[in-house]
Amino acid sequence: MEQLARQIAADNDVSAYVLELAHAAKAASQVLACAATARKNLALVEIANALRNERAAILEANSADLAAASALEPALIDRLKLNDERIEAMVAGVLEVAELPDPVGAITDLCYRPSGIQVGRMRVALGVIGIIYESRPNVTADAAALCLKAGNAALLRGGSEAQHSNLAIARCIRAGLEAAALPPTAVQVMATKDRAAVGHMLALDDLVDVVVPRGGKGLIERVSREARMPVIKHLDGVCHVFLDDAADTGKARRIAFNAKTQRYGTCNTMETLLATPTAAAAVFPRLLDDYIAAGVELRGCERTCALHSAVAAASEADWYAEYLSAILAIRVVDDLDAAIAHIRLYGSQHTDAIVTENFANARRFLAEVDSSSVIVNASTRFADGFEYGLGAEIGISTDKFHARGPVGLEGLTSQKWIVLGDGQIRE
Repeated sequence: MEQLARQIAADNDVSAYVLELAHAAKAASQVLACAATARKNLALVEIANALRNERAAILEANSADLAAASALEPALIDRLKLNDERIEAMVAGVLEVAELPDPVGAITDLCYRPSGIQVGRMRVALGVIGIIYESRPNVTADAAALCLKAGNAALLRGGSEAQHSNLAIARCIRAGLEAAALPPTAVQVMATKDRAAVGHMLALDDLVDVVVPRGGKGLIERVSREARMPVIKHLDGVCHVFLDDAADTGKARRIAFNAKTQRYGTCNTMETLLATPTAAAAVFPRLLDDYIAAGVELRGCERTCALHSAVAAASEADWYAEYLSAILAIRVVDDLDAAIAHIRLYGSQHTDAIVTENFANARRFLAEVDSSSVIVNASTRFADGFEYGLGAEIGISTDKFHARGPVGLEGLTSQKWIVLGDGQIRE
């Protein structure tokens, strides 16, 4: 009973802490929603300056995180690690957001109605955005910059393995907000490692307007299951590249190789390669050797296995797999119809690409593949906010509401109807 009482007291403490942060964020969001673009940009510039000036302190904090995380897998250590180059990239990202057009207050579709009123839509901030993420400390700066520029307050819950780094970055963000005379509570990083904090935040739908999970499938599934507010997310990145009969051989080889090997652990990395028999015969002899030389494990259908002795037989599970590693599933399909059918069955509606010189086939692929990004003659690795011209992104959404694909500034706002009149009344 005594242990249970201590646990209840601890949970209550965490609950009260999260509630306090959320109330402060809600109050700050009302100020940010009306903040002038110049003031928000000043805050971003001051945040960037603070990140540069506090580089040594950030690296020291990161060293403490790395020392405590020595048992993690090398890939996770790499995500956690900061250095001069990565801090400078954070600075550049924040400054880039400052240069982007401010979406808040933009009026579109303004038109006169027969009554004489004008009707249009104005873009507005969402309010308080809760962001739950793992490993990468740079997300703290990216998320803060995007939320701030879009007029939102941010409540950030980073992974416990990066807490020292996140809090050091948070101090820079606070300094930038204060220098611009904006509420320092507009961006708050939770200073608790208690996992119960996530559950408490997900229950505050009266204070937190939307939540964004960034991390592994387990985290995203939990947030999707428990959140009482809307969630911007994607669960899987099972991305495909399809080599059509009319694919240019050189383009096909470059695109398919880059889509898999440019970086293995990202959600827009190709996990399944599809090709018609004609394309496979023309491209696979050299392409499969390229993969093997790069250390990629190949798992294929019977027709693929017959083309190269190094290809192991794929299982049904391989077509659903998001490997996030140097493993590739390969399938020879009869034609475009079969490729589209495969993507519909096994894909995750993230990013899918076709390589073809046939305009009609490209148009069909664009129209019939229902993914958040559909690409013609380019690598799936381009499905990224920076590459799309959005600046830093908060994440990628495979939902159809309210944002889809890479979520940048506009995805962190909503719209309201506005009506301009001059004394009109409804008869």
